[in-house]
Amino acid sequence: MEINTSKYLASYPRIEACPPPNKPEYAFIGRSNVGKSSLINMLCKRKGMALTSKKPGKTQMINYFLINELWNLVDLPGYGYAVISKKRRAKWEIMIANYLKQRESLMCTFVLIDCNIPPQKIDIEFINQLGKWGVPFAIVYTKADKLKKLERKKNVKNFQEEILKYWNALPQEFTTSSDSGLGRTEILEFISEINRQYFSKPKLIKKK
Repeated sequence: MEINTSKYLASYPRIEACPPPNKPEYAFIGRSNVGKSSLINMLCKRKGMALTSKKPGKTQMINYFLINELWNLVDLPGYGYAVISKKRRAKWEIMIANYLKQRESLMCTFVLIDCNIPPQKIDIEFINQLGKWGVPFAIVYTKADKLKKLERKKNVKNFQEEILKYWNALPQEFTTSSDSGLGRTEILEFISEINRQYFSKPKLIKKK
């Protein structure tokens, strides 16, 4: 699949305000400063589509982007450190949890992991929470070009070992670089395959 059109729709403060769930959608989330906006821009080949910042906490609402007029890419606020009040952070957490648990058109949540650092407890806890909620997810290792290959592989292996302490098997995984475009084709093909299954299923039509 190639992305031919991508446009920002709107940002929503709660799931009830989001667009009708009539298109498949894919959420992207990770710790603050994991490179989420850069990854989204790389996938869409549009540098300024998702806002990037060195200051954590830039994304503060549920941000929707319409891709190829067929599916929605959803940019969620990061979890972890951000320069905001505890009260504001608590509201974010409720907003994110409600979206992930209740959004019926959510096909997959891409959890971004920085492969340049050792496994982080907060990432493991978030992934385990997705499991408890029954939310389908995939792991995306970001910033793969920042380390030598052997060092990167070591960090990824350590993270996988941590995951397998709680899970019987690893989820779908992708290794990416927003600078080189590494992983772009693989992620888009993964989304394309899910979309094929989604659009091939007969849709129920409610009787008036």
